[in-house]
Amino acid sequence: MTTAGSSGGAGEARDRPGPFRRLYHWVLDWAHRPGGPAALFGISAAESFIFPIPPDVLLIPLCLGNPRRALRFAALCTLGSVLGAMLGYLIGLGFYESVARPIMELYGYTDKYAAIGRAYRENLVLALGTAGFTPIPFKVFTIAAGGFHVPFLPFVAVTAVSRGMRFFLVAGLIRAFGEPIREFIERYFNLLTLLFTVLLIGGFVLLGVFSAR
Repeated sequence: MTTAGSSGGAGEARDRPGPFRRLYHWVLDWAHRPGGPAALFGISAAESFIFPIPPDVLLIPLCLGNPRRALRFAALCTLGSVLGAMLGYLIGLGFYESVARPIMELYGYTDKYAAIGRAYRENLVLALGTAGFTPIPFKVFTIAAGGFHVPFLPFVAVTAVSRGMRFFLVAGLIRAFGEPIREFIERYFNLLTLLFTVLLIGGFVLLGVFSAR
């Protein structure tokens, strides 16, 4: 009897979702609550300096539930993300050892911190713009920007443009095509961001070629 009970408990433990999956579902559940837009703003802000779940998880179902407000949701998402990025910058600037370093360790980016600094020195727009648009953990780049004393106003400008492009792309596709585009976005989002990054790098290369003439 004890063995059967233990076996059942072990089975339940195996079936129980992990903390990351539970957090994912918690974010997703806000799509069906009255405070969904407010949650989108808060999650977008938190994701820019510590929260692990990207706001797209909530942005997509909110846009599907009300396509006419999709662009408004994207704007809310962008604003929250930019404000959160500014907080991440301040954490890196003044609280690296006490706050920023544990966050870097949590996401496994401590050994890549110096490489991010080099990327910023080589091309701030390309490094930050790529991080803001792609699934790269944006929080480590916002914190590193403060740690490496990246100029604040260019940091805010590039953040706003890159995050806005990402969220408005998702919202625009949903507003234009509705539910049929959802699976495409979820399945190929990484590929879309990769293609955008290639185009972005190509644009900088062409700009450098023409400016050198």
